[in-house]
Amino acid sequence: MAMHGFHHVAYRCKDAKETVAFYRDMFGMEYTTAFAEDHVPSTGEYDPYMHVFLDAGNGNVLAFFELPQQKPMGRDENTPAWVQHIAFKAASIEELLALKARAEARGLDVIGPTDHGIFKSIYFFDPNGHRLELAVDTGTAEELAELRRVAPLMLEEWSRTKKAPQHAAWLHEKARAAHSAAKGRLGE
Repeated sequence: MAMHGFHHVAYRCKDAKETVAFYRDMFGMEYTTAFAEDHVPSTGEYDPYMHVFLDAGNGNVLAFFELPQQKPMGRDENTPAWVQHIAFKAASIEELLALKARAEARGLDVIGPTDHGIFKSIYFFDPNGHRLELAVDTGTAEELAELRRVAPLMLEEWSRTKKAPQHAAWLHEKARAAHSAAKGRLGE
C-alpha cells in the first residue's frame, strides 16, 4: 500500500489566534478550518481544544492545537532544539533571502543561509518555540541519484557503528568549498 502524502501534520500552540496570524503574515498561508470541542473525539475525554488548519501549499496542511486545560507547553529537554523542526520549501534563493529579511524585520533571530550541499536553509523559531526551516533545493539530478544510491549503505553502516558514514562526505566538502570561495570574494 502506498501513501498519498500527508493529510495534515499537527503541533501544539500557545495561542491559536497568534499562531494563525504568524503563519498567515510570515508565509502567506491561508487559514482554512477550525475545529473546537470540549471532548476529544477519538478518546471521549474532557479536554477543550481549538484545532486550526493552514494551507501550506501543494495540498499540504499545517495544523495546531491550543489546549488551555493542559500544562504549559514545553519541549523534550533530552532532544537538542535543532533536531525537531518544520521545514518548508522555498522556490528560489531569492525567495529564501526575502523570507530571511521578512523574518529579521519581525525581530526574529535567523540562522543562515546554511549550505547543505544539495539545498540551502535558514532557521528561526515561531511564537510557540517550534524551530522552522526554509529550504531551497540546489542539488543536481546526479547528486540526488548518488545520495539515493548510497542511502541504504549509509543506514546499514550507521546501524552497525553509530558513527557517521562517509559515503556522502562530498556534500560537506562542496558546501565548505562554496563557503571558502564566498569568503574569498568578500575579502575575509
